[in-house]
Amino acid sequence: MRICPVILCGGSGTRLWPMSRSTYPKQYLKLAGGRTLVQQTAMRLRAVHGVAPPIVITNAEQRFLVAEQLREVGITPSSIVLEPVGRNTAPAVAVAALLASREAEDTLLMILPSDHVIQDEEVFCRLVDTAAALAQDNYLVTFGVEPTEPHTGFGYIRSGGTLSSERSAYLVDRFVEKPDKDAAVRLLQEGGYYWNSGMFMMRASAYLDELARHEPLILAQTELAVASAASDLDFFRLGAEAFAACPDISIDYAVMEKTERAAMVAAAGLGWSDIGSWTALADIAATDANGNALSGDVLIEDASNTYIRAEHRMVAAVGVRDLVIIETADAILVSHRDKTQEVKKIVERLNSSGRHESFTHRRVFRPWGSYEGIDKGDRFQVKRIVVKPGSSLSLQMHHHRAEHWVVVSGTARVFNGDQELLLSENQSTYIPIGVTHRLENPGKIPLELIEVQSGAYLGEDDIVRFEDHYGRLN
Repeated sequence: MRICPVILCGGSGTRLWPMSRSTYPKQYLKLAGGRTLVQQTAMRLRAVHGVAPPIVITNAEQRFLVAEQLREVGITPSSIVLEPVGRNTAPAVAVAALLASREAEDTLLMILPSDHVIQDEEVFCRLVDTAAALAQDNYLVTFGVEPTEPHTGFGYIRSGGTLSSERSAYLVDRFVEKPDKDAAVRLLQEGGYYWNSGMFMMRASAYLDELARHEPLILAQTELAVASAASDLDFFRLGAEAFAACPDISIDYAVMEKTERAAMVAAAGLGWSDIGSWTALADIAATDANGNALSGDVLIEDASNTYIRAEHRMVAAVGVRDLVIIETADAILVSHRDKTQEVKKIVERLNSSGRHESFTHRRVFRPWGSYEGIDKGDRFQVKRIVVKPGSSLSLQMHHHRAEHWVVVSGTARVFNGDQELLLSENQSTYIPIGVTHRLENPGKIPLELIEVQSGAYLGEDDIVRFEDHYGRLN
């Protein structure tokens, strides 16, 4: 039977601030290995027998980011679905079920978060085979992870009657909300409880039937959202009004806790982590003899049980214990290992005060490449711009700023008013306020240049677009 993976990419990962931010959340970061988490999720599917190209569900702000990261690892999704607003997992999976049913009448959905780590792919494939066999019998299957500690950050699943003792498959007795510490200890002492991993396997038709029974509004609105969707380059943009009318509810609440066909595969030896905090990431990192996990340019003296990650500068730590230290270009986090779940409170304070550090990095990615702020002062700003080969910025103008571009490497084709210029290394051009302009990279290597902006207002919203290859017209 055809298995259609559904990769959910909508999370913001605020507990992994300052690396994870709303415009560049944790699934797009290289946190555990040489590939990003979403790349690892997609590449893991190559080992699964009978798997179709994945359906990826994300939002409009992240569409080019996920497309580029999948392209880098040679993954072509069957579709990249754009949600106009976040409505949790139940509507997202409903959309995937409707789209998968268009391709094949009887399809199994394998629903996967994009931001988890799985260390043993062989075990993963065995579990998928077990879950697929159960799903073919019309069970809605969840993957329950064998707990190693009384964790308070996960929901729990209690196993019921045995479906296959050989393959550790059970009926689901009940779902348990995220417990406090004492309750989590009791669950582990009682036994038969598993962490809810957020991974599922089910027939598309079975899920839609359960929605019709338990959450008919979700089914009706997602059908309308798919019917009113529009193609946008390589993306599938859901109808905004219809999708926004969906209840904001998880698949657990909408279906799994209500269905009489819930089953669970017990995932032992999977090496699974949702990387829900810096402590969770530290727990799966390689450590030295004193329990320290270090990444980047780090020097320590008399330190123990400490996780330090340096992204841009050298970090030195002396005489510290049980800390997490994360350095980025514009922010540094220092936290006790036991308090990293509280990082989200820092993000909330940043949001309430309107600071940019909660949602964007100093380096900002665009479909054509990236730009990075180097310096800024009263009436001036300096950026480093990188344009991918064959890419171009929009045809645009600014009301409040002039720009001076200096090519550092590569070749730039510049449309500056009525002029068309071809600039190479060490050459430059000046663009006055109010002049229509465009920057292109006609070469085969990345174009790097320094942009010096000057003027009374330097905000990113001072852009009037006249033409754009990526559909970003004002």
